[in-house]
Amino acid sequence: MNKKINIIIISLIFSSVLWVSISLSNEYYTSIKVKLKIIDLPYGYSTGSILPNNIIIKMKGKGWKLAAESLSAEPDFYVSAKYDSGKINLNLYNSLSENRWLANDLEVVNINPDTLSFRVEKIASKKLKITPNLNITFKNGYGLAQPVYIYPESTVVYGPWSVIRNLSSAQTEFVSYLNADSKIKDKIYLTPAEGISYDINFAVLFLNVQKIVDMNFDGLPVRINNIPSDRNVIILPNKISIGIKGGIEFLGKLDPDQFKVSVNYRNIVLDTLGSVAPDIQMPPNLSMTYIKPERLRYIIKKY
Repeated sequence: MNKKINIIIISLIFSSVLWVSISLSNEYYTSIKVKLKIIDLPYGYSTGSILPNNIIIKMKGKGWKLAAESLSAEPDFYVSAKYDSGKINLNLYNSLSENRWLANDLEVVNINPDTLSFRVEKIASKKLKITPNLNITFKNGYGLAQPVYIYPESTVVYGPWSVIRNLSSAQTEFVSYLNADSKIKDKIYLTPAEGISYDINFAVLFLNVQKIVDMNFDGLPVRINNIPSDRNVIILPNKISIGIKGGIEFLGKLDPDQFKVSVNYRNIVLDTLGSVAPDIQMPPNLSMTYIKPERLRYIIKKY
């Protein structure tokens, strides 16, 4: 009984192999997507046009050959610029000889697109500020204690002048940080673009995430600046209170002497309301939540 089963199985396998072999001997059509690569550019030149990343090639051939082509690694389709510059128009059917991976026994039926028009331009350079492309959300009660910092702050971009002249910054690839509650240091790369290269293609991103807290300072004295020698000004009141918000590490090191409150005499002279708003200088990376009072009355005395 087992012998008969083995014979049946072997017969089925042989029949399947024979059927596949006969089927693959027939001719079929298939389409593959391949990457487009421009080669043979003059030294110091690049393409200054937006080109398709991929092209579609429809082929006809024996089934076994098409199957082998489909299973192989995705190839590149090379198009030669023939070391020419300026505007170039090419028929891609004329580039088949540069692509030896297309077997002789495969017939190319269609190429889409079948023609290319692009410019080959001398490579220029431009220094651009690096701009991080990021999304960040914070855990409740946390936030940025200081502005986003990226190092280096700029890079030199190389490419056709017709392309780089319109660039205002070099943008990084998109990164996202969710529910951040601590400092972040991350290496991020600049967004790649066809025909464009960078002197430095990455930057280090620093996000100073801290717990954001409030702090009050009372009794800060008000100073009057630029008073003429024959004048005396009395400010009412002569001390104010302020509320600030910032990272807990920054606020823990603050001293009242780091806040300078003043009123310029010229602003008093130009005032029409009978009171002026004080000018407050404070350490960086802080935000003001309130000033009490917001405006100050004054009395001018002449000697």
